Amino acid sequence: MAPFLGFLVLISLSLGFLNLLPIPLLDGGQIVFQLVEWLKGSPLSERTQAFGQQVGIALLIVLMGVALYNDIARQFS
Repeated sequence: MAPFLGFLVLISLSLGFLNLLPIPLLDGGQIVFQLVEWLKGSPLSERTQAFGQQVGIALLIVLMGVALYNDIARQFS
């Protein structure tokens, strides 16, 4: 039971840290948007937020592609 619980803790912490990355679609990105709005003193334009979301989607796709490549390369090496 202890190894299983250790695995669950590892997965949970990994997801938590991944979610805090400053990528606009994730919670870390939303924190960055809020900090920028706070420093700027006014809300960001919708165009800026939409651009940030598009960049976030692209970053997540690249991150998933790298992870998939590493998994496939590890299987065939």
